[in-house]
Amino acid sequence: MNRRGLLIRLGVLAGAVGGGWWVKDNLLWPAPRPLFDGDATPWLNYRAPAVTPTIDVTVGGVPTVALIDTGAQYSVIDRGLHERLAAQGRERFNFPLPVLAYGVGGRPQLGRGAVVDVETEGLSLPGLRAAILDLGPIADRERGLGAELILGHDVLETMVLDVETSARRSRLSAPGALPRPARSRALPARRAGASMRLDVTLEGRPVEALVDTGASSLLALSRRSAEAAGLLDGRELTRGSSLVLGGQVGAQVARARTVGVGGRTFADAPVAIFGDVSAPGFPGALLGMAAFAGQTVRFDLANAGLWATEAPDVTVERRRRRR
Repeated sequence: MNRRGLLIRLGVLAGAVGGGWWVKDNLLWPAPRPLFDGDATPWLNYRAPAVTPTIDVTVGGVPTVALIDTGAQYSVIDRGLHERLAAQGRERFNFPLPVLAYGVGGRPQLGRGAVVDVETEGLSLPGLRAAILDLGPIADRERGLGAELILGHDVLETMVLDVETSARRSRLSAPGALPRPARSRALPARRAGASMRLDVTLEGRPVEALVDTGASSLLALSRRSAEAAGLLDGRELTRGSSLVLGGQVGAQVARARTVGVGGRTFADAPVAIFGDVSAPGFPGALLGMAAFAGQTVRFDLANAGLWATEAPDVTVERRRRRR
């Protein structure tokens, strides 16, 4: 499977009690308190064969890999890793507060919360609260990323993320500790609930997309959004697949004449189309890491800040099919 074709996306988390959305507060799900050795971690190389940022971490002293995911509202620990921690007596404690997770596949998954200690080089996250869920192929080293932990929006609101896409490495820092990347410019991102949004253009039409470092594709749309954008106009659709929360789902891929992102133009670009998700607030478009190929990017989720280094327009050549 082409790693650049994967769409890895954890949906929003909600409280199952009463059927309403669960909102974190200072008692049930307090904000993480990161402890840096200095002002920032060193540059950390990607630890998975994908274009999404992954880093080496320890969870309860057990080495594993974490996916840094601006598209996940809360942090998540894979159920298999949590069971190993509990069996070894390394779990701090868990709590019965239920959480309901939606992924791109649209299938909800019910879990509960855990408190774990997370460390990486130059940074510790003591007492991080995370949802215990089945991450499926995302946590599998052979079929996916081997990422048994997702660091979500709750963590990234407390720090700044820099990603060098060409070097396949990332860095986390305390807010305001480091200057912005050289020769970078601000993109017009904005906060929308617990997510960062950026307007892109699809064949000249504006589309609001959630900025999702957990997705490797350029752009992915729900079927409803794809229809509104004119992609379902009878053009050829090819079959693809996506890694999602708990498993793998089929997807369709359309070729867009142009996709514009932050002053760059991607020509003849693949756009993934996933099924509509019947969950309130679920985004209709996801902007993945392929949109920032060749750039150094800063993500400041707390302040809806998004900066990217200047890069020339990108043309994505369509491969001819063999007959």
